Amino acid sequence: MTTITQEAPKSASQQVAQQTVFPILIALSFTHLLNDTLQSLIPAIYPLVRNTMKLNFTQIGLITLTFQLSASILQPLVGLFTDKRPQPFSLAIGMAFTLIGLVSLSMAGSLPMLLVSVALVGIGSSVFHPEASRLAHMASGGKHGMAQSLFQVGGNAGSSLGPLMAAAIIVPFGQFHVIWFSVLALLAIFVMIYIGNWFKGNTHRIKPKKAVQHLQQQSLPPVRVVISLGILLILIFSKYFYMASMTNYYTFYLIDRFGVSIQSSQVYLFIFLFSVAAGTFFGGPVGDRIGRKYVIWISILGAAPFALLLPYANLFWTAVLSVFIGVILSSAFSAILVYAQELVPGKVGMIAGLFFGLAFGMAGVASALLGKLADATSIGYVYQVCSYLPLIGLLTGFLPNLEKKEKQ
Repeated sequence: MTTITQEAPKSASQQVAQQTVFPILIALSFTHLLNDTLQSLIPAIYPLVRNTMKLNFTQIGLITLTFQLSASILQPLVGLFTDKRPQPFSLAIGMAFTLIGLVSLSMAGSLPMLLVSVALVGIGSSVFHPEASRLAHMASGGKHGMAQSLFQVGGNAGSSLGPLMAAAIIVPFGQFHVIWFSVLALLAIFVMIYIGNWFKGNTHRIKPKKAVQHLQQQSLPPVRVVISLGILLILIFSKYFYMASMTNYYTFYLIDRFGVSIQSSQVYLFIFLFSVAAGTFFGGPVGDRIGRKYVIWISILGAAPFALLLPYANLFWTAVLSVFIGVILSSAFSAILVYAQELVPGKVGMIAGLFFGLAFGMAGVASALLGKLADATSIGYVYQVCSYLPLIGLLTGFLPNLEKKEKQ
């Protein structure tokens, strides 16, 4: 009788932890939408600041590199710290940095001031992503792929809205009108405080150290884990180098090759980014059902035929191909992230920070290198080179099948 009495509270706690908390997942997805909407304003205003400040492609790449590095370097450290010492209100603190960066960006009149402004927005992102991803994992009730996809789709939807908002507000009225988007940052802070209050009352959802140690004993040999993580990082490189060419230079490519206006190019960019948002949600739930390895395989290698055709298509087919590329390629990240978290149990925040950080860092480095390549050759040549990147998805074949191992 004593044993039953002692185990009952633990069993009830486990049942609560296994329930998916959709209000929190939706709140996290909504804040991700707001966060990435604000971030996406940076590349969306590139054509405007390039004209007003007489910037070249190399300088445009430097702006992106500054933003992406500030958004990437801190992420693994933030994730490692919050794994050990959870900070319920860190999301709101991170958004405060973004708010300051937006105000500064609206008044930036020189390249150095632009760099400082985008760095502040990047710091806000570096605090937000690993902790928000860890909270999504906590609220998932075991449906980790679905939770990460729901979280990711908010961010991708936000990224697609940025260019439209920039085309409607910033391009016709000027750079200073960036300041109006600070209202979205304030809204995000209020929602993040609500999420922080939920987290304070649900710390029991964090797995105890003994459970984590048990999972680690059942995991793959350390050498195999390191090799698998290396393959995943290479796949992230492939995905985000290609994505950098689309998010940062797609508007310039359309203007240069097809002679479309700045506002029209923003609409085409929105079409691509919306397809990314639409495709993101499927990667996680499908990975929960058929296995994340197969989703990774399909999502990266499957984009290769469309990417190879893109540099040779007319305007209509360029838009069509960009939709296929966006839908297919976008399903990879959620599957890669959850796969990596299963490889290294108990380090959810650190792995999220590492992979989000690498994604941002790779995008920044890629933007700088691709900008330099565009100045040295042409923007069309950049797309010819990048079209081969999805072929790196062949490396997925070397990843272990974690689902089979779990069944054994």
